[in-house]
Amino acid sequence: MTKPQPLTRHIVSINDLTNKEIETVFQLAAGFLKDLADENVPYRIGRGSNIASKYILASLFYEPSTRTRLSFESAMLRLGGDKITSADPAASSAAKGESLADTIRVTSNYADVIVIRHPRDGAARLAAEYSQIPVINGGDGAHEHPTQTLCDLFTLRSKHKGIKNMKVAIAGDLKGSRTIHSFVYALARFGAIIDPLPAPGMELPAHVDRRLRHEFHCRIISKTPDQADGSIDALYVTADQPHQLSLYAEPEIDYRLLLQQKIDALYVTRFQKERWAGKDRPYPKIDAKFLGDAKYSQASVMHPLPRVNELDAAFDTDRRAIYFRQAAYGVPVRMALISLLLHLHKTKSLHKFVGGFAKPEHPVYVQPIGTGIECVNPNCITRDPAERQYAANKFYVMEAEAAPHCALRCLYCETDIDSEAAARFVVGDTTRRTFTPGISALTRAPEEKRKHLVIYASDTDAETAGFAPRQALKRARAG
Repeated sequence: MTKPQPLTRHIVSINDLTNKEIETVFQLAAGFLKDLADENVPYRIGRGSNIASKYILASLFYEPSTRTRLSFESAMLRLGGDKITSADPAASSAAKGESLADTIRVTSNYADVIVIRHPRDGAARLAAEYSQIPVINGGDGAHEHPTQTLCDLFTLRSKHKGIKNMKVAIAGDLKGSRTIHSFVYALARFGAIIDPLPAPGMELPAHVDRRLRHEFHCRIISKTPDQADGSIDALYVTADQPHQLSLYAEPEIDYRLLLQQKIDALYVTRFQKERWAGKDRPYPKIDAKFLGDAKYSQASVMHPLPRVNELDAAFDTDRRAIYFRQAAYGVPVRMALISLLLHLHKTKSLHKFVGGFAKPEHPVYVQPIGTGIECVNPNCITRDPAERQYAANKFYVMEAEAAPHCALRCLYCETDIDSEAAARFVVGDTTRRTFTPGISALTRAPEEKRKHLVIYASDTDAETAGFAPRQALKRARAG
């Protein structure tokens, strides 16, 4: 297996970037806009530089794309670099059955940075594991789309000057939209108030909701005072906001203030029909009537595009519509990210954008390939038959205090296995051929011993694999 260079940096999730690094991206993007903007359209890059003249971007797109692919390629060309593209899986070796791992190992010999879009959740992380050069996630299944979030945050910053304490409503398919998942994590980290407006049955996935509450320290403020359970009718409020203490000392006062606060930005997303089995579902339409509500009078209206019928085209000329500017910002933001990953800027404030994946906050367990449990997400890259020999089932072992309802989290797609399900698991010891109930044996084991442990969904599965109950074996020996 070809391993990445020690200092190769990858961007798979928005959480691979610290807040300070995101600010660095914005600082550099603003600099590109200042120096290279179109004279007549100040938010559009209209000229180029030559700082990347010796570099090549490879764009590997296994799903359709217009804005992401073209803006990345435009960004590289504006930097003075070049690009190579595989934008049609039917015309690539993927149609012959080539694995993503092999494609990445080959492509990393042809270019200096890779941007990938793939229909499988967690595909970008797998690509990064096999790449010798930086990998940027251009959208992987329903997992994340971190560079879209960078564009979204940059747009909010440019329009509103700051994000902290902004009230951002998010409308549409919150379950299937990878863009939304990256976006809400970033909003929480920067202290925004998140107001979900999901289409029926399209609420935030349970694992995203849990992360917002337990790992990003959001408090759930119900819009109906009798409940505060993270339902669709609730606000996510970042816990360290200045009003937080009074919020709980006098909930009826601050509760009303929060609900009465006008919306600063409305983020609309389309129905992600490619991720749903049923194609015909009721879906809200954002039109002049909806936006005529007084609470939206000053709201910037955003959309990652493409749109279908969920946002009325008649709204395009409204002063609040900023989605085409949002799309234009994709070029300077991606120029900045590419520049930092390729270390094209050596100034004192920008030169430390290096290193591989950050050290994980939770222990990592690597399940032996071909045995034991799998990720529970059927669309995870580890469930792809072509990738199984390359993608072991890897899980973060979550501590109860950090994620009280989650026992294991897939390293690739970040889907959780909740504590209730994990309570039925058993852990087999390959050196003794015995198993014990629960996963406590895994959580207690030192790192060097975890490689000898296998998790099974039940004692029946463990026994079928040739393991015996540890207590039964002890009693047999004692007898």
